[in-house]
Amino acid sequence: MPNEKTADYGPLQLLIGTWEGDKGTDFAPEPDEDAISPYYETIVFEGAGDVDNADEQELVIVRYHLSVRRKSNDETFHDQVGYWLWDKENQTIMHSFTIPRGLCVLAGGKFDKEKVNDSDITLKVLAKPGEEWGIVQSPFMTQKAKTLEFSQELRVSKEELSYFQTTVLDIYGRNFNHTDENILKRVK
Repeated sequence: MPNEKTADYGPLQLLIGTWEGDKGTDFAPEPDEDAISPYYETIVFEGAGDVDNADEQELVIVRYHLSVRRKSNDETFHDQVGYWLWDKENQTIMHSFTIPRGLCVLAGGKFDKEKVNDSDITLKVLAKPGEEWGIVQSPFMTQKAKTLEFSQELRVSKEELSYFQTTVLDIYGRNFNHTDENILKRVK
């Protein structure tokens, strides 16, 4: 049973809370002309405790919900739920998430324990289908908008969270680097 009160969240501790940002830029593929869409978003991170895998691996869990709205029309164009996980013994960060388009990602990477401190962190993760860190997608997505790779760099301090991520897609008959970036402030 997870214990969210006594878990050692390590580098994930700074994530916990509510973050809002209105400086987002989404560079996305379109059939005729690629589009840049300014956006704002809210991310809520909650400590979810720790869990043992097969009595050998201890993971600490932070769950989250992310909601993104276009500035042009205030409509939600991206919704995502997931987890950030910390394997202290192996110095590994994992980011698992689901997007309601038929896409699931498990990205991961090593974390330099020398960089764990109370004031700021950088988390870097990567996933590719068929690799150690993977991507699973529906048959439709595989045929029409296949995700070939996902990478993300997240920088967090006590009051600011910024990220840059790239999703490499095979869409509209070409490979496209779909990018998103934003700067968010802690609100709670």
